Amino acid sequence: MSSSVSTASSVDRKVFRDVLGHYPTGVVVVTGRDATGEILAMVVGTFNSVSLDPPLVSFMPMKTSRTFAKMLDCSSLCINILGGEQEDIVLTVAQRWEDKLDGIDWFPSPSGDPVLTDSVAWIDARIANTVEAGDHWIALCEVHDMAVTNPVSPLIFFQGGYGSFVCSSLMARMDHEILPAIHAAHSARAEVEALATEIGCEVSVFTAVSSDEMATVLSATGPGIDRELGLAGRIPMVPPIGDTYLFDCDGELQDRWVGKLAGVPDEVKQLHRDRLTFVRDHGYLVSFLPSEGDSAYDQLRRATREYDTGRLTPSQERRIRESIAGSAVDYRPRLIADDETYDIGSLVLPIRDGNGSYSMTLRLAQLPAGHTGRRVNQWLARAREVVVTLENSVVEGVHA
Repeated sequence: MSSSVSTASSVDRKVFRDVLGHYPTGVVVVTGRDATGEILAMVVGTFNSVSLDPPLVSFMPMKTSRTFAKMLDCSSLCINILGGEQEDIVLTVAQRWEDKLDGIDWFPSPSGDPVLTDSVAWIDARIANTVEAGDHWIALCEVHDMAVTNPVSPLIFFQGGYGSFVCSSLMARMDHEILPAIHAAHSARAEVEALATEIGCEVSVFTAVSSDEMATVLSATGPGIDRELGLAGRIPMVPPIGDTYLFDCDGELQDRWVGKLAGVPDEVKQLHRDRLTFVRDHGYLVSFLPSEGDSAYDQLRRATREYDTGRLTPSQERRIRESIAGSAVDYRPRLIADDETYDIGSLVLPIRDGNGSYSMTLRLAQLPAGHTGRRVNQWLARAREVVVTLENSVVEGVHA
């Protein structure tokens, strides 16, 4: 029986990447020391167990890797299996040409090669053979020693993105750090509902679940306001969402937050940095509606609802981030002038928690259109009063 087999030249590269991108691969950092004592390190996205007897593993570096060319002369190597929280190390090692482990914590393996602190496991090995495989080498390695040092979810590469991709439900995350925010919000429910009724808008209280996610802990609406037009229960912290939390965090977290805006002009990233400065200086942020009015939020609402559905693949998360970042709402930070007329999209104010950090947010949305800046500033003053009530509720809860 005859059969037809496609040749490599007939396979579209984009299709090839897309198909294989739906199968996750483990991410490792291979380290070693050359004859001069120089520390070598490189990121490898394809690592496999090969044999139990004898114990063999393999990894696949690119043929163009200068680091791997040096590693061929190393007497031993250490293969570090990375954890889901070590994505920053991958990016650091991959982007450096030298001193790749500078500033990264490590300790020596039995063979003296670097084991990265917090790695899931390490494998001391020696290259036994290399096999040419297209634009890669297959490095077959003999295992001499190994150990599991941090049994957490591993870092994997899947659909063009890094992550552990282990998602638990919101209820599972409501630990002692989140419960005070929930109690404080519901203790101030009357004030929040009064604010929504007085202005005729939607008022929500959010709390930070982590530096990547916020959760709605209370929502109230005034007469005629559609609760279904609010944001979802779980919201990813992707610019413009999260500035009322990130403004009080260190620069590294702020850079990571802004860095979630992939493929946008530098001026867009600078806009969100300016918002961090504005909320730090003024204690609030305003967004403005374009000519199409409140429907400008439709894309953002759909994105948060998709995020709230549960476990997402990396490609879905990227699409959600792009949808949020591509919102038509005007987020340029500026002060409100009393004698001008505005169509306000939202007012957001940070709220201190019992530890003095800004982990909560008050958000006013679906606001009446076409009001003067004087009226908007009155809304802002009333919102500040509710913020004080919420902060006092947190403190009272902590000391109860």
